[in-house]
Amino acid sequence: MRTTPDRIRHTVMFEIIGLLIVMPLGHLLFDLSVSHMGMVGVISAVVATLWNYVYNLGVDHALLRLRGDVRKTVIMRVFHAICFELGLICVLLPLIALYLSQTLAETAPLVTSLALFYVVYAFVFNWLYDIVFPIPASRESSASAGA
Repeated sequence: MRTTPDRIRHTVMFEIIGLLIVMPLGHLLFDLSVSHMGMVGVISAVVATLWNYVYNLGVDHALLRLRGDVRKTVIMRVFHAICFELGLICVLLPLIALYLSQTLAETAPLVTSLALFYVVYAFVFNWLYDIVFPIPASRESSASAGA
């Protein structure tokens, strides 16, 4: 299982890289001022950062309990990314609508586009992160390999 410092590195890298991609795209695609898109990005990043830590910690504990291993298959990664985004949309849609003084329906295309982007981004980022920073072998695996 990943350590807390590793989870913090993961979350910070994920959010910074995501913001660097989303802010200019959101400004261009939705004709929002840079300041509004920046604030939408910051609100989204803060909420997503908190949700990311809690969600991934919960998923890892569930996988460890159910499977004895936290590594994910491709299908599990797809399901993981979609569930993460659905939970995040439930929180972000009303917050962003309130900030932009829009109705939920007016804000939905922006939030939906952000969610679709982040589903793909989360899948790719997490896969690459696991390659660059492999999950350490569990104590049980290490103990049985030494026996």
